[in-house]
Amino acid sequence: MLAPSRRNKIMQKLREQKQITVKETAQEMNISVGTLRNDLKVLEEEGFLTRTHGGAILPKTYEKEFSFISRSEININEKKAIGKEALKLLEGKNCVIIDASSTGLEFAKLLLDYRHLTVITNGLATAQLLSQNPQITVIIVGGVVRSGSSEVEGLLGQSLLSQIHADLFFTSAHGITKELGMTEFSIYEAELKKAMGVNADRIVVMMDSTKIGRKSIASSIKPSQIDVFITSTKSDPEFLKDLNENYPMEIITANVE
Repeated sequence: MLAPSRRNKIMQKLREQKQITVKETAQEMNISVGTLRNDLKVLEEEGFLTRTHGGAILPKTYEKEFSFISRSEININEKKAIGKEALKLLEGKNCVIIDASSTGLEFAKLLLDYRHLTVITNGLATAQLLSQNPQITVIIVGGVVRSGSSEVEGLLGQSLLSQIHADLFFTSAHGITKELGMTEFSIYEAELKKAMGVNADRIVVMMDSTKIGRKSIASSIKPSQIDVFITSTKSDPEFLKDLNENYPMEIITANVE
């Protein structure tokens, strides 16, 4: 089992049980205690857990960081400004994919009066919101809904995606770095976003300033795959300069009110 997959399983166990022990978890996953300890060390360095004597627990900031409701409330003005810039790209388009991110949801709110559009999404909140508009056809990607989550994840929707051609894929992530590109907390979410990107003409990444330089367990969209990168004027200018110099993408910075 590859490291990202192992670490994703470890975090799934931790979310369910709130705490884990090294001995029991190593046995359940059929890996050595040394390998597990190394995974726990990496996950702790990335802020996903806190190691204890003989195991690990969720950090106190975990619920705030990864709850969809909490994420929806963070940097709301930036997300709204980014969404307005993304909306300008829709002219003349009739089929788009929107991921389950909180930034994607803010963008979707701007589509409530849009006409003659098909939207494919793995976001339950996004699907419910857009279904209020009879002029929008909403297609939800099949998969698994995790406890406490507002998204459908997994690869069950790949066959559906392979039959759909989209003009644009609007996406965000836990973080982005120059080396890894977009990174996700879940390896299943990362794989689904890869499939979404393959089936769209252009990939539009929407990232608020707090996600710049952050990394997570699994990589999804590489910098070389990004066609349009939308962020805010609050983002690190050096990071944006590096992207501009090294990758053929359009960079848009939204003004924040």
